[in-house]
Amino acid sequence: MRYGFRKVVWLVLGMLVVVTSGWGAEEVGKKDRLQVLMIGNSFSQSVYRYLPEVAKSAGCELVLEDLNIGGCPFQRHWENITKEEADSEYRFFKKYSYREKLQSRPWDIVTVQQASYWSWRPETYQPEAKLLVDFVRKNAPQAEVVIQQTWAYRPDDGRLAQWNITQREMYEKLLEAYNQAAKEMGLRIIPTGTAVQTVRETQPGGYHPFQRADFQYPDLPKMDGFLCGNIGWNKDRTRLEGDAFHLNRRGEYLQACVWFAALYGRSTEEITFEPKELSSEDAAFLRKTAQKVVESFPQPSLPTNH
Repeated sequence: MRYGFRKVVWLVLGMLVVVTSGWGAEEVGKKDRLQVLMIGNSFSQSVYRYLPEVAKSAGCELVLEDLNIGGCPFQRHWENITKEEADSEYRFFKKYSYREKLQSRPWDIVTVQQASYWSWRPETYQPEAKLLVDFVRKNAPQAEVVIQQTWAYRPDDGRLAQWNITQREMYEKLLEAYNQAAKEMGLRIIPTGTAVQTVRETQPGGYHPFQRADFQYPDLPKMDGFLCGNIGWNKDRTRLEGDAFHLNRRGEYLQACVWFAALYGRSTEEITFEPKELSSEDAAFLRKTAQKVVESFPQPSLPTNH
């Protein structure tokens, strides 16, 4: 394989990434109406929070449905499909099978992604990811299949220590894994994870990670500037607990802006919706960062089905 080197976002992040081409809004082509089906897990379910309002505020129409399962990796989605294809009476989602959902509308976009806990391990993607993508292409041939790059956990998530990696290392590894999978399958990437990492490392006021063991009741870490989860003391007031991996409202708005720019091929400057939980200044920063990342993200390959 032969690659060229580009910088852009990676200069901000202090690293280089190997690429062949980038996809900006002009190359995707502007759209004003999309029918999108998500086959993923909670890391795509969070798109529901703001993407419909983001799209509407920019004068765009959106049909958004899903085959999401919490914590579901490629492997489990493919196992479900295999069971359904072997038994015409079986439907994991009860009301419809994967095939029936894919054939229920002329979807423009079908998104896929790995479960976050396996996202940094490239050996967990195949062969199930390709089997799933091939199944989608067979049953929704008009749709572009894209892969959402998920994000690294907050530094205080205990699993990072169990895996013996840092937050930054998780990001770098999942970046490489998604690039590899996208290149193998000819998919465009929705760079949500890169947008999250870029905000963490470039936002006004900086990013101040913490470790839970450094705090004693009733002190709490300041969560200003965070994109993931929450934190609080357990009932016994002996340890800090909380979600360190799902997006909070700030992160969900960033994700919606990334999806809008990547899928509609339009600038986030067209977005007028701002969540009440965010200041106008912060919302503007998140929109600007989303646009910058989508425009400069070095896509590893062009879609083969379009």
